[in-house]
Amino acid sequence: MLVAGFAGAFESGPSRPPLAVLLAVAAPPLIFAAVYRASRRFRDFVLAIDLRLLTTIQSWRVIGVMFLVFYAFGLLPGLFAWPAGIGDLAVGLAAPFVLLAILRASPTWRRQVMWLNVAGLLDFVGALGTGVLTSNNAIGLAADGAVRVSMGSLPLSLIPTFAVPLWPIFHIISLVQLARTAGTVSAREAAIATPSI
Repeated sequence: MLVAGFAGAFESGPSRPPLAVLLAVAAPPLIFAAVYRASRRFRDFVLAIDLRLLTTIQSWRVIGVMFLVFYAFGLLPGLFAWPAGIGDLAVGLAAPFVLLAILRASPTWRRQVMWLNVAGLLDFVGALGTGVLTSNNAIGLAADGAVRVSMGSLPLSLIPTFAVPLWPIFHIISLVQLARTAGTVSAREAAIATPSI
């Protein structure tokens, strides 16, 4: 991604759709899903990742506040900056509280982990959609033509080409782990509730 960023591969003009960025966003989750499905060893590795670590990683999302800072200086459009910045900030600030719920084995910790990850995924969908619509490309229907900071050039290109594909993978792993352990917990609870004959 660094080499492509230096080469300007993620820049798109008014006459071109942002295909390179969209490919960089979509390819890693699709490759992850394919390898997860095909390789038992990889699947076991993924399912063994500590859920507490995956939750802690979401704290880094607070860095999304920079979108609001760029907006304050007129460097990003509000249609993108507000939802992306507030969404990232909310997920990043919530992550330590969800981690605390896990560590304390709160009765609602599973629900909190689920909602943290669902909210994180929805934030990415919204940010990606508004980012494409407000950027200077062929499908930037809400672009206003003002001079803005480019998310297609380094160092900001690392956000859509590295962070955006990586963090949803963490969200998906967390949700898959929750789903798998939910079946185990339900079976255990059913066994306890069933009287022995």
